[in-house]
Amino acid sequence: MIDQDDSLTGNGLKKYFLGKNLKKDLPAGLVVFLVALPLCLGIALASGAPLFSGILSGIIGGIVVASFSGSQLSVSGPAAGLTVIVLTAITDLGAFDAFLLAVFIAGIFQVILGILKAGTIGNYFPNSVIIGMLAAIGIILILKQLPHAVGYDADFEGDQNFAQPDSENTFSAIISAFSKFNYGAVIISVVSMAVLILWPKVKKLAIIPAPLIVVALGILLATAFQGTAYSLSGDHLVQIPVVESLTDFKGLFLFPDFSQFLNPKIWTVAITIAIVASLETLLSLEAVDKIDPIKRVSPTNRELIAQGIGNSIAGLVGGLPMTAVIVRSSANVNSGGRTKMSAIFHGVFLMLSVLLLPSLINQIPLSCLAAILLMVGYKLAKFSLFTKMWKDGKDQFIPFMVTVLAVVFTDLLIGVSIGLAVGIIFLLRTNYRNPYFYTIDRSQGNNFIRIKLAQEVSFLNKGTIQYTLTNLPTGKTVIIDGTDSLFIDRDVLDAIFDFQENAYTKNIKVELVNIKRSYELPKLKDLIIKPIEENV
Repeated sequence: MIDQDDSLTGNGLKKYFLGKNLKKDLPAGLVVFLVALPLCLGIALASGAPLFSGILSGIIGGIVVASFSGSQLSVSGPAAGLTVIVLTAITDLGAFDAFLLAVFIAGIFQVILGILKAGTIGNYFPNSVIIGMLAAIGIILILKQLPHAVGYDADFEGDQNFAQPDSENTFSAIISAFSKFNYGAVIISVVSMAVLILWPKVKKLAIIPAPLIVVALGILLATAFQGTAYSLSGDHLVQIPVVESLTDFKGLFLFPDFSQFLNPKIWTVAITIAIVASLETLLSLEAVDKIDPIKRVSPTNRELIAQGIGNSIAGLVGGLPMTAVIVRSSANVNSGGRTKMSAIFHGVFLMLSVLLLPSLINQIPLSCLAAILLMVGYKLAKFSLFTKMWKDGKDQFIPFMVTVLAVVFTDLLIGVSIGLAVGIIFLLRTNYRNPYFYTIDRSQGNNFIRIKLAQEVSFLNKGTIQYTLTNLPTGKTVIIDGTDSLFIDRDVLDAIFDFQENAYTKNIKVELVNIKRSYELPKLKDLIIKPIEENV
């Protein structure tokens, strides 16, 4: 239940929110930690980077980025959408320390983008595309976690692309999984799903987060299965670096090679990371605001600055580039997170897992974590969402479905780009149809036609207005009324005044109401191109 007071904002309420929501943010942070841990490791593995670099980015994303961010529910960390870029960049640059310099510079670029207010681009993503992206992520989570749920862990955790590096795709991987599944992993995932569904329904037990029970049961079952036909191998378990001494801990950190500062390849990689990471962050931020129960709006420019600070620090200490990540963020929302403290807690848990509990963490089966992600996917892609979008009309449903299919069969950025293109087509179509109200003013006889312009008339409306004016019947008096218009684009004004000047040829009388030209047209003599005189 959401209290009405939770919608309040302001610095004076920070202590109020922390105390009131601690009992929700702490368990949510634990759930996000359980989700983020294998994702951080899997993305680092797929990127060709040290495993610790993925966890380090998760820690920085949780503690540093969340502290500077204005978003209450967004969670940052290494992103699957950057794996190909990272892998290619490390290969091209020839060394991981050179790549770290590019990450550091990318972070500075993001801070600059935030200062320049580039985050406002996030306000122009259509709702149907954002909702489609969320549904697609839910479907991808279900499809990608099915192999892990049955003990087939060939693909890295966090993979979201349809095409796989091993020449398989999402569907062929599922087929392969069901021919090579591990019975122990299947039992653990089925028990985990049952706990996730039934545990929250018992009010007296719900105080303990269901995912925590799932992890505990997963460890117990994996231990019990040792030495039997159901035993799990190391590939079926979480694998984080084990730190046994202070020297080992220091050795996990890597530092950028500043001697490569003038290398043009470094700057190319940095700009690429800054742009792609910023776009993915803005998409995720918009999406998480959609599923925020309190419907808060996150400041996009501040988020770019926070991401830039996080990436700069990651580059300095050996972390992967990060973005706001919708999988972790949606897990945060679905687990009841209320404020940014849940993201900070998840970062603290990641740090403690490496320092204090690596041996215990390495006993967690991936199949029980897959069950948690399957539940997150189900909540994002419920059938009721599809029926609701269908009822909202084809202008919403078609861009929504195109986005869903495009994201599932390509990747996040390509899929959203395709959905955005379709959404823009429908937006243009809507603008083309609705720039004015067309009525016959019968109070003055059938010979009077009144065209009342809308509040905002942009250049997108020029075509439909021009078409209407061209096809008006002859012998009429046409009243074009701009009383309600706050803005009329210059191109539209030109079309209206051109029509007024030439309407007499069709025996049409034109009256303009509250429409004035606020600029002067160039004189005809200024448009004549004079021949260039050549000196002989």
